[in-house]
Amino acid sequence: MGARTGADYLAALGGTNRELWLGAERVADVATHPQLAQGAQAIAEWYDRQFEFPDELLIPDPETGERINISHMQPRSKEDLRRRHVGLRRMAEMSVGTMGRTPDYMNVTFAGFADNPTDWRGRDGSNEEGCQNLIEFQKRLRRHDLSLTHTIVHPVVDKETDAHFERNPVPLHKVGETTDSIVVRGARLLATLAPFAEEQTVYPGHPLPAGAPKEYAVSFTVPMDAPGLIFLCRDSVARPDAHPFDAPFSTRFDEQDAYVIFDDVEVPRENVWIDGHLDIYNSVMMPSSWWPNIMQQTTIRALTKLEFAYGLATHMAEIVNDRTPRTQELLGEILSYVEATRNAVLIAEQNAKTWPDGGVYPEARALHPMRSILPVWFTRVNDILKTLGSHNLLAVASRGQLDDARLRPLIEEFLSGAEGHDAEERSAIYRLAWDFVGTSMGSRNELYERNYLASSKTNRIAAHLFYSAEARARGDELIENLLAAARDRS
Repeated sequence: MGARTGADYLAALGGTNRELWLGAERVADVATHPQLAQGAQAIAEWYDRQFEFPDELLIPDPETGERINISHMQPRSKEDLRRRHVGLRRMAEMSVGTMGRTPDYMNVTFAGFADNPTDWRGRDGSNEEGCQNLIEFQKRLRRHDLSLTHTIVHPVVDKETDAHFERNPVPLHKVGETTDSIVVRGARLLATLAPFAEEQTVYPGHPLPAGAPKEYAVSFTVPMDAPGLIFLCRDSVARPDAHPFDAPFSTRFDEQDAYVIFDDVEVPRENVWIDGHLDIYNSVMMPSSWWPNIMQQTTIRALTKLEFAYGLATHMAEIVNDRTPRTQELLGEILSYVEATRNAVLIAEQNAKTWPDGGVYPEARALHPMRSILPVWFTRVNDILKTLGSHNLLAVASRGQLDDARLRPLIEEFLSGAEGHDAEERSAIYRLAWDFVGTSMGSRNELYERNYLASSKTNRIAAHLFYSAEARARGDELIENLLAAARDRS
């Protein structure tokens, strides 16, 4: 089939009988539900962009020749990476980076997994069947243009005992099997995009602790309407009754998040990638091609969002003619984050590495620091926007007020901007900023940025443990040179 249109996607989304709860309601039809329909439409727009920019977003399937999304590419050169960069940027522009789990995220993830069979197969070949299942799934994913969600983290119940997996019923684990399936039970989080996905994937987020039973080492995909699969969505931050002028993000881009319960779910064996192979479960996500591969997508998405934030901040300052040194400094601070992020992804692509299975992926060393730094930068950017906006974020006219014949002249007299900026432009910019940082939508997105690639603490520790060799070697060289010079002078 190849790349789908938004209409194709919505038609498929409405044909499932999933158990998805929003508040006290089990949602019957995601595509028409008042709190979910606009999110579904946003993903449909993502699919339609493939045909608006086919030269940038579509490539031939390497086996069938049918057109598939560029995020399924398995790069074989720096030029491939540069081309994928253009496509990923184009897709991020749709929501200016505020939707972190559009389908290209999972597409890049599984393209990388399938392009790294050695790690999934195991050095001794003990997981050949699971590895082949994964490769076949990735072919189905790209040829049917599916929308996926994933859950890779075990829930927190008691931080003192969560690391003890023996007879722990909460973490997802295998509890049985049939002739043609395994049966899994437990919970995982956090399934972002769950209402708008067609399959639920499970793969390792972190290694299992020493002594964990092999039953907890499972990885697979399952349809969203599989019996026993239950999704508990967080409260919606969508504002379906608002005018898009008043809430430009909240009326379009709530991608949702869900807690997932597996109540004795049967997973067909052809959809199982790891079944009890602890060594493989604990190694496939440790320094491998997955990290730098997906970091190209996530960093481009983050860069797009930072670029938007810088443009928004400059507009906010210009509309009230704020040229104070403090404001100029804050604008320069955001711009510094933009350029540092841009440099990281460009350097990583330029220094790309060819992996043993043939994939060419960005340099991990250049991108890994972004995993700990971006969460800090995004929260700082939000603080800057709130500082620049001040009371102006709340003192703006609504679409209905601007359209009122009696109020409009008064609003133009008392709520216009400086240097020719009218009241409508001022209201549009400050409402855009408020929905970006101040509403429930803005708060959810800030929490997402803090945690979507694990915490800053976790990533700093990982950077030191896995990526410090070159930096340490250089530091040791400089220390020895200085000490040698001191010895020579003594």
